[in-house]
Amino acid sequence: MAVEPQQQESRAPVVDATLGIEVPHRWRGEPRHRLVAVGDSLAQGFQSGAVFRTELSFPALIAYEMGWARHFRQASFHGLGGLPLNIELLLRDLEAHYGREVDWWEAAPALFRAHRFMDRVEDYWERGPGTVVPRTTAVHHNLAAFGWDLRDALAKSADVCRRTISAPTDNLLDQVVEHAAERAALRVLPAFPPEAGALTQLGAVRKLGDEVGATDPEHGIETLIVFLGANNALPVVTRLRVVWSGDGYDDPARKEAFTVWRPEHFTAELRLLAQEVRAVKVRHVIWCTVPHVTIAPLARGVGGKTRPGSAYFPYYTRPWIGDRDFDPRQDPHITGQQAQDVDRAIDRYNDAITAEVRQARQDGKDWYLLDTAGLLDRLAARRYADDPLARPEWWQPYVLPPRLQALTPPPNTHFLAGDGERRVDGGLFSLDGIHPTTVAYGILAQETINVMRLANVEFRRPDEKTPRPDPVLVDFDRLIRHDTLINHPPGNLTQGLAVLGWADQALDLVRRVLRL
Repeated sequence: MAVEPQQQESRAPVVDATLGIEVPHRWRGEPRHRLVAVGDSLAQGFQSGAVFRTELSFPALIAYEMGWARHFRQASFHGLGGLPLNIELLLRDLEAHYGREVDWWEAAPALFRAHRFMDRVEDYWERGPGTVVPRTTAVHHNLAAFGWDLRDALAKSADVCRRTISAPTDNLLDQVVEHAAERAALRVLPAFPPEAGALTQLGAVRKLGDEVGATDPEHGIETLIVFLGANNALPVVTRLRVVWSGDGYDDPARKEAFTVWRPEHFTAELRLLAQEVRAVKVRHVIWCTVPHVTIAPLARGVGGKTRPGSAYFPYYTRPWIGDRDFDPRQDPHITGQQAQDVDRAIDRYNDAITAEVRQARQDGKDWYLLDTAGLLDRLAARRYADDPLARPEWWQPYVLPPRLQALTPPPNTHFLAGDGERRVDGGLFSLDGIHPTTVAYGILAQETINVMRLANVEFRRPDEKTPRPDPVLVDFDRLIRHDTLINHPPGNLTQGLAVLGWADQALDLVRRVLRL
């Protein structure tokens, strides 16, 4: 797929969430469900290869700042570090037994120990306590499911996921939880009573929207966050292969062959999704755009920029493969031109999302656009921040919250690195090189809160009654305390990323864990 000449320049961020269209409303009372989120791993709170502490997902952080955390319902994944494999816990286990480096004479026992760790996790979720899905008739408020794209949101339900999960096999060479995404979704989507098992993500949202109360007889939901679409392009960087969608893009059984959707296919799926959202009884809807997936440090540019002023490198490979070691004949990679083509396709995805929001506002619906793609572009270190010549005219650095600026060093989008004692680089991406750290989820929460205040959503103190004055600011001190990658990264996470490189080579870690 060639890049069209008029789309060579990167897309400027949308800074006005209303798109300049006023939508006057007079709301009465308060909906029963103040916050609901539908999305993928980015809304579910995925970090370092696993969905684990969902109370630190960005929707949960928003609920906390609203004074509504006690009511915000979300699935739990605390067993053995979450699903499918918590890379941080694996590295800490190896550090505890082999120190900061795995020496050559320790490679075999370290590999055996890593396999044992992975086997315990696999057994927990496939045969042990993790197979028991909590029986609850209440629909969760965070309905995000990792690995899902637009088609999954339209078609998958608990019943579909249950039928997909086959009897587990105990493969000694592939010890990662089978059907992890479906197992996780079973904990997210309604399954009880039995007839609820047919509800999709949007079906569950509609059910919450229909639960209107006496104070607001028109809306069951106050604010709905929609954050979907990243997985329509993310496999490009997890698999380092570019396979454009074709016939079967809307078939759940056939679409897995593709790693990136053609814009016309994405737009067709988006249109169906927007129609379903229009049917929800909700006051405000916030649509998030799709981030440029090639900025994520899991796909590291090598070889120097293609030319002065370019945003792209000749090749993109794994972050533990250095420039001198990289060999395009042997190492997994995509080219700079492919990365640019994917980014331009994502720009068109985001144009389509913007068009849906614009049309809805023109129709009188209180929809907003949160340009998360623009947010990541403004944080992009190797693409723009480290290279002034590559910056588009619109580019301005994103100003980190003061508590993050005060950290040494301030977090950035480089792959996380340490010196054995402390973090020396990175900090916005977790150890899978794709998903945010806790403090980065806090940034996303802050930007969403800003849009919610634009919509006059009231934020309250923990007593759930007293309104908070503007500006409503995320408590980053709290998030720093919870963010172990910021305040205490694994000691074996050196700048050379040698342990991660070893784990990927020995365990095929990226392919097995990030099957997104």
